[in-house]
Amino acid sequence: MKAAIITIGDEILIGQIVDTNSAWMAQQLNALGIDVIQISSIADKPEAIQEALTLAGTRADLILSTGGLGPTQDDVTKQTLASFFNTSLYRDERVLQHVEQLFKRLDRPMLETNRQQADVLANAEVLHNETGTAPGMWIARQGKIYVIMPGVPTEMKYLMEAEVLPRLRKLPTKQTIVHRSIRTAGIGESFLAEQLASFEAQLPPNIHLAYLPKYAQVKLRLTAIGSDKDRLLTAIDAEEQKLISLTESYRVGFGDVLLEQQILDVMQEAGLQLTVAESCTGGYLGHLLTSLPGSSAVFKGGGIVYSNELKMQLLGVQEQTLRMFGAVSEQVALEMAIGAQQRFGADYSIAITGIAGPDGGSVEKPVGTVWIALAGKHGAKAKLFHFGNVRLANIERSAANALVLLFYLLKDEVGWRS
Repeated sequence: MKAAIITIGDEILIGQIVDTNSAWMAQQLNALGIDVIQISSIADKPEAIQEALTLAGTRADLILSTGGLGPTQDDVTKQTLASFFNTSLYRDERVLQHVEQLFKRLDRPMLETNRQQADVLANAEVLHNETGTAPGMWIARQGKIYVIMPGVPTEMKYLMEAEVLPRLRKLPTKQTIVHRSIRTAGIGESFLAEQLASFEAQLPPNIHLAYLPKYAQVKLRLTAIGSDKDRLLTAIDAEEQKLISLTESYRVGFGDVLLEQQILDVMQEAGLQLTVAESCTGGYLGHLLTSLPGSSAVFKGGGIVYSNELKMQLLGVQEQTLRMFGAVSEQVALEMAIGAQQRFGADYSIAITGIAGPDGGSVEKPVGTVWIALAGKHGAKAKLFHFGNVRLANIERSAANALVLLFYLLKDEVGWRS
């Protein structure tokens, strides 16, 4: 079974809100073996809704839409749906009673527009929404299933879990979808693809390998689709083992666990503490670490040493080093890392100094030049990076690569096996 998801609302198109509904629905459908082939966001306008439904109906067996069911005049979805399905609207008494009880409980007056929330399509099976005023609707037409739901995430999730998913589980989808993910770091996507070309070429037709890159990492996702679940699991397990063997030298983990979470878990288990000294990243690396629960067990904190004065005062960087080599240099990065490790009393430290841009670069040190140094059990070492001209990207790349370097250092010194 193939599915299409349509989100209706101008607020999504202008970036006022982020469409989290589609990602959540896709995850639920995928778990049922339903293949989501299209996700689209459209304006709450009759022509856009009609066109989206028509197109989705040519591609998918199951069409789910969210949004456009509010009581205000800009919500025209129900009227458009009545035209699309060549049916009429009627006022459902059970839904009306629910809306009236809700307003009474809130001690709020009801308007006619609120009562219109109980208007549903005559050809639909009503999906009762206990968490809001807009009901959902289930429509079977010409071998297709259309599910209409409100866009409020809590209401959509309630309807999916209480009404939609139980119905879908009873349908003969006749296929299973299985995923396996391996995370790699320290190798670019194109180099990785070249190394895995022969592996990818021998994959069975129903197993696909996807490359999902992000800064400093590439996630490899194997996806298997078939009707025999046991045979499918056997097949994908065998291919996963091959992939594990082929990625041994640059594999950092499995699944969707963040690399920074893995680092914190390993360091906590080993009783180790971490500190940072950040210049061009301005605290972004510390933010990534402290955004995770339980980070205080490992992360002691650090210093945002943007100026040379603070590099000297907080970390003990030598004035002569700064004068001779400049703030963005291997020598300063090493002194920053060692100073953070010693002065903040941590087992490991990360130091980052660079030119984030858009100005401040030179011929010798262009924008995007970054030195990252780490201090561990056996001293400190630094690595030079040349990123691009975009400031925010340089900050994010610096932090991401610092975590990858720490991963490999811990792998060597702590004996961490991914």
